[in-house]
Amino acid sequence: MEENNSNLEKENIKNTSFTTSKSNYKMFNEEKKKKNKIGFGKSVVLPFFSGILGTALIIGICVNVPSIKENIVKQLVTINTTSSSDEKDSNSTAINTQLISLQGYSDTAIGVAKKVQPSIVAITVEYSVNSIFNMTSGTAVAKGSGIIISEDGYILTNNHVINSSSSSSNYFYEIEKATKVTVKLYNDDTEYTGEIIGTDSQTDLAVIKIDKDGLTPAELGDSSSVQVGEFAMAIGSPLGLDNSVTAGIVSAVNREVLDDDGNKYVAIQTDAAINSGNSGGALVNSKGQVIGINTLKLSGTGVEGVGFAIPINSTKDIYEQLIQYSKVKRPYIGIGGIDLDEETAKANNLVVGVYVKTIEDFSAGEKAGLRIGDVIIEAEGTKITTMDELNEIKNKKQIGDTLKLKVYRDGKEKEITVTLQEQP
Repeated sequence: MEENNSNLEKENIKNTSFTTSKSNYKMFNEEKKKKNKIGFGKSVVLPFFSGILGTALIIGICVNVPSIKENIVKQLVTINTTSSSDEKDSNSTAINTQLISLQGYSDTAIGVAKKVQPSIVAITVEYSVNSIFNMTSGTAVAKGSGIIISEDGYILTNNHVINSSSSSSNYFYEIEKATKVTVKLYNDDTEYTGEIIGTDSQTDLAVIKIDKDGLTPAELGDSSSVQVGEFAMAIGSPLGLDNSVTAGIVSAVNREVLDDDGNKYVAIQTDAAINSGNSGGALVNSKGQVIGINTLKLSGTGVEGVGFAIPINSTKDIYEQLIQYSKVKRPYIGIGGIDLDEETAKANNLVVGVYVKTIEDFSAGEKAGLRIGDVIIEAEGTKITTMDELNEIKNKKQIGDTLKLKVYRDGKEKEITVTLQEQP
């Protein structure tokens, strides 16, 4: 009995000891958690929020200091290239997606304007105007722009700035040749008298000269390397507002357009604003190099930002000849032709090609044996269907070169060789 009681007491002691130990363990854990919470707050939370507060304070101070702010912006908005292209298909074309600073774009435009403006002039032309009924006469004034191409005063511009055209006349009056040409330089109020050196209506180019040395000629670029989407700035005197610049991009290259007189141009298209008075001015790239001569714009309801410039590469031989000869020497056949399409050719028992309608006396064509009624179907081994195609092949030749033609005559084909003359 005493032994049983003793065992019971032992068990109670064990249980009590166990309960006490469990209770102490629980209390120990709770105290530990409290300490951990306090330690976490001191070591993590407090420094974290202190860091945020300090960062915000520093950024606030920096943003209000211009020099520091500019450096921050340059760091945040700069060229940002990604290496994700490695993950793309190796055969796919990588697209260069870059974030470019607006400040950088602005600096480019400012730099281009400063470089090119001294090479651009404002041109004022006075014309004599006569009534078609010879009742009245007077003077008309036109304005345009020009590009300095030499230090000694040669200036390239559009022919339609210097010379009147059929579009300049109407049913009541006719504009004659220019009677006076005045040139104003950049940041110079002096009016210089311009001498017309040479004009070419076919390319709508002209050269004038002023009596002044030490001018700043424009740097000419390579219009054959112009790409769609690249930066473009038009500089000139639109609406009489001298030294104006407008910027945009190259919208298209090798664009075929016709002017009001039916002349065909292969032009650079741009959305840089071009207005009356911009004609003869420069279209330049981001390097400040002239890539084109601003010439045409489309206008009308719903039309916006469609202008055209003559590629500068195509002007070099022209203005060099205008300076040397006062005209452009071109190879010449001496025929007038009509384009024959399939329907017209079939209706007249002929073939598709250029129908020879007229031949000038003593011309290269007459001397070679061409006849009225011939249909020219090939030139230099290339099939042709229009006068434009024939002229394009002919204009690649020099005066005195031979041009091989294939003609259709009396139901048979015949080859004729023309020795090209100089166009009168």
